[in-house]
Amino acid sequence: MTDSLGNNPLQIWDKHASKGTIQRLEDGDIKSEVIELSSNTVCETFISCPISSEDVLAIKLPFLILTIRNMEKYFSFEIHVLDSTGVQRRFCVNNFQTCCRIKPEICTVPLRMEPGWNTVQFNLMDFTKRAYGTNFIEAQRIIIYANCRLRRVFFSDKPYREDEIPTVYWLINCVMPVFIRETK
Repeated sequence: MTDSLGNNPLQIWDKHASKGTIQRLEDGDIKSEVIELSSNTVCETFISCPISSEDVLAIKLPFLILTIRNMEKYFSFEIHVLDSTGVQRRFCVNNFQTCCRIKPEICTVPLRMEPGWNTVQFNLMDFTKRAYGTNFIEAQRIIIYANCRLRRVFFSDKPYREDEIPTVYWLINCVMPVFIRETK
């Protein structure tokens, strides 16, 4: 989906920064270029993919992986999925709520990140099944809101250990495990 090292890492993303900034810069900890989304108002600065709200990603891979830096500010991301009943569900994951809330078309999920760089692995199949009792069919849209730094965003067939992926994807001594707490 995106890699901050590419020539145009946000080429397939819509960018919205009415009260904030979206910029490419070098992160001092990992000595690499990243995308930073920054704003005093989380929901007014974001990137979304695909660009057109009429289009969908149609990605069948069930794991969303984000390599992301915790900026110690409010942060959120959304993933829209299609389930086996033909309903589009939204999972809104953020670090400013403490409990999971499930409504017919949106499920909010609290996120706890360690200081610094983290790898968030979000199991779309598991969350769709637990929240709605239906099966994950495809990821349709992703929205990443301020405040964070992004190194990579991608989908995979399963979670991979660091020794199972090419070294170019590593963040040497910086990646911390992330736990998404679930409460009902």
